[in-house]
Amino acid sequence: MAREVKGRATRRSFLMTTGAASAVAVAGCLGGEGPDDDEFVITLSQFPDTVDPIDHITGDYFDVFDHVYEPLFDIQPGEAPESRVVEDWEHGDGAAELRLRDDVQFHDGQDLTAEDVAFTLERQIDPEVGPASSQVAGLGSIEGAEAVDDSTVRFEYSGAAALAEYEFGNYARAMSREWTDDQESAESGEIVGDSADVFNGTGPYEVVDFTPDTEIVLEPFDDYWGDEPPFERLVFNADEESSGRVAALETGESDLTINVLPEDVQTVQDTEDAEVRTVTSFRNIFCPMKNEAEPFDSQEFRQAMNYAVDNEGVIDDVLSGFGEPMSQPVPPGVNGYNPDLDPYPYDPDEAESLVEESGYGGAEIELVAPQGRYLNDADVAQTVADQIDQLENVSCDVDVVDFGVVSDANSAGMDDYEIPFFMIGWGVITGDTDYGVSGFFQEGGGVQTFRDEELDQAIEESKEIDDPEEREQQLQAVNELAREKAPWIFLHLQESIYGVRQDVQWEPREDETIWAWEMSQ
Repeated sequence: MAREVKGRATRRSFLMTTGAASAVAVAGCLGGEGPDDDEFVITLSQFPDTVDPIDHITGDYFDVFDHVYEPLFDIQPGEAPESRVVEDWEHGDGAAELRLRDDVQFHDGQDLTAEDVAFTLERQIDPEVGPASSQVAGLGSIEGAEAVDDSTVRFEYSGAAALAEYEFGNYARAMSREWTDDQESAESGEIVGDSADVFNGTGPYEVVDFTPDTEIVLEPFDDYWGDEPPFERLVFNADEESSGRVAALETGESDLTINVLPEDVQTVQDTEDAEVRTVTSFRNIFCPMKNEAEPFDSQEFRQAMNYAVDNEGVIDDVLSGFGEPMSQPVPPGVNGYNPDLDPYPYDPDEAESLVEESGYGGAEIELVAPQGRYLNDADVAQTVADQIDQLENVSCDVDVVDFGVVSDANSAGMDDYEIPFFMIGWGVITGDTDYGVSGFFQEGGGVQTFRDEELDQAIEESKEIDDPEEREQQLQAVNELAREKAPWIFLHLQESIYGVRQDVQWEPREDETIWAWEMSQ
């Protein structure tokens, strides 16, 4: 299971082994007029507004921080975790003992220890240790961690071993305990600051320059234990507008940009030496309906909202075909996805009939949605609201707001009904159904928007099953039950659209992860 450890490669040997020596010219470059021939520039849609690697949980943040704060495991969608900083591990009696490599250093020169890893995990889940960020939503079965010796850390969990692996395999980006204690804000417990010195991971890149809200510059860490990364300088910046990101690609100021909107695809295709690459991602777009608020406390009403929306039409008209209708809380390729479930068909007559059955005929509702966070999100929301509003017995308005408003509504849980109906997206980054349902449908998951005893119990039973096939069947039953109870309007799977220089060897991933060491020329 251990990851192969190769001798430290020079930059020249790396290029030779990737067969790219003749092509040379490391990104930045690639026929464009980048600011530096040794740079590779990635333009995000959202620049990290924190320097604390466990403070947030969004794809854009991981794209940056994974290069600095090294995950313990490498994760490929649908695959078991693969060793990275961890050499091997074994389970027993509700716990896993992970043995760490003995040659891993933080960028400040300290050795990585089991105590650092245990501290990092505890800092994520225990508010008395650290900020206990929203990442806790993905660590539902992990109960604690402790150092057994200098190189062995013990993770305790309450569910099945396979579930625990999905969870700790996706989190636990190690932080130095000593360094963190020195850096943390006394007021918030978070890492704060505006210089390169506020980053200290064990990753292949270290931060050499940081301009908050603008740019972060990385260079290879000389004492990294593994292969030398491919680019001499790796730069992340951001532009909230798709047109701005595409313009950076056109001018050679960027080598790869994420979240290209459908209306900008042709511009990328017309750009010399650039092309569009796409993948259907694990990110679902949906509309939660908090079911302790009227009229969403009626299953008939919630089902009616699903019948009222023409998902195929939305994908064709608003997303130019870049999407797939959803039938359940998780997408194909995720463990527990149920292939026998179909999306709700567009049937406004059935929707009106169910509204009458619910007793909420004449209901007036409002859909709150973000703008600029997902593909054409505001236009999608407007179309969804219009289609619901076309029902003779329901009125629906739309309110487009900053993403933070929607995110807060999502995180507010079942105690806050100020915004009971909103649109949001969720990437099932672990590749397991549990991550797509537990947080939303169970207490304590951090983002609960639906309370139902039967669904809660079905999810809980899935956590206790060790046999992989039996557990997958139970998760499929969970997805079927969720479709029937309609806690969300199931909209679509988002197509991830990238603009990238043509001679960059890289394929986009379903989990939206961007790792420089998966690229070559």
